[in-house]
Amino acid sequence: MVRLGQNFLADPNLLDAIVRDAELRGDEVVLEVGAGEGVLSERLADAVARLHVVEIDRRLEGALTDLVARPNVSLHWGDAMQFDLAGLDPAPTAVVANLPYAVATPLILRTIEQLPTLERWTVMVQREIADRLRAEPGSKTYGAPSVLTQLACEVRLLRTVDPAVFRPRPRVESAILTLRRIGPAADAETWALVRAAFAHRRKALARSVDLVRPGSLATVRAALTKLGLPESARAEQLSPDEFRALGEGLSR
Repeated sequence: MVRLGQNFLADPNLLDAIVRDAELRGDEVVLEVGAGEGVLSERLADAVARLHVVEIDRRLEGALTDLVARPNVSLHWGDAMQFDLAGLDPAPTAVVANLPYAVATPLILRTIEQLPTLERWTVMVQREIADRLRAEPGSKTYGAPSVLTQLACEVRLLRTVDPAVFRPRPRVESAILTLRRIGPAADAETWALVRAAFAHRRKALARSVDLVRPGSLATVRAALTKLGLPESARAEQLSPDEFRALGEGLSR
């Protein structure tokens, strides 16, 4: 049965592999978004001090009865894109989850921004999302999510996943992605700059930003020049570090 578009993992070997990939310490606090029927949750609860689970589908309540009874598990009903993640107590240090594919990208970005205590993520996502978040400058898949993720995290593809391990079988390929935090989330100025820079991909970065922030064309061009970059540079040509430097230059 499909619940809210969920696809449930049905391969115990892969579930065990995800927990191994997460390299969990026994004293850790883990956040799982999308418990499904609890098969990954049970394994995580065995490996950590505290497990926070956020699940939106109340029809899964019966399947999660045993999980809720565990003393180190806190089950939170709600939409993870609206839920007060910063209010989780104790604060999570890792995310391990088969993420809902429809919101995987904004959810990863939201946890990076709102949970500075997070050190790493081990997540199942659509293969296309995995490729986008780890894309390098100059590639077709490199965009705002790539920059915003890589400003804060090192991103690595661990393995691809056969659709046959899910039920029902999805129409898309999946992958397990790991993120390790290397710094804070982008500040508000850099976040807005990156979004504006990629808003019109066919245009030069300065022109794209100017369309979002009228009157900023000359200022952005001057900031690019100070960084040794051409005024006509496109957003996909700048590395995450160059975006950070550009944001800092514009803020000054």
